[in-house]
Amino acid sequence: MLRRVDAGTMPRRVDAGTMLRRCTAAAAATVAIAIACTFTSALTAEGIALGAAPPTAPTATAATASANHTPPARTSLPAVEQRVMCVTCKIPLMVANSPQANRERAYIRSLIAEGLTIAQIERAMVGQYGPSVLGLPRASGFDLTAYLVPAAAVLALVLTLALLLPRWRSRTRSAPADPSPLTSADAARLDADLARFDR
Repeated sequence: MLRRVDAGTMPRRVDAGTMLRRCTAAAAATVAIAIACTFTSALTAEGIALGAAPPTAPTATAATASANHTPPARTSLPAVEQRVMCVTCKIPLMVANSPQANRERAYIRSLIAEGLTIAQIERAMVGQYGPSVLGLPRASGFDLTAYLVPAAAVLALVLTLALLLPRWRSRTRSAPADPSPLTSADAARLDADLARFDR
């Protein structure tokens, strides 16, 4: 059943300024979290622990304490395969199936047998095959731009929207809401048409 709706019964619109502030704050928080996660994973990939003290020479008490604790978990081939690339195929080593990928796996197995950590294995792989073997760029030098440029682009987009959205909203407010109100003849014809559909 169709019926005519009065302007007073229309739902109230949400304040555009409030919506813009909430969206901008949410986008800024999302960007900040993404940047923090990216840097944390990049630093962890390089073996840098955040807030960790620099390594010191082992002492007798440290050797005794380490004898009482369980040794750290060994590095596994799948853990390293997820972080390095096949230099020939240009795909992650864990999905590569080529003679070069098999040579890289054999080299990684020999490094694991020596007891190296993932960060040490990655450094050895870079020394053997070059920086293109890494799945993620380093968080230093020119490679840092791989993390900063996308974050800067997202931030620029958020700021552009924050500046332009109020202007767009002010243009829509200045336009007349109802440019041609119904005349009494048009209203009578509309009521007659609606009554005909109600039957």
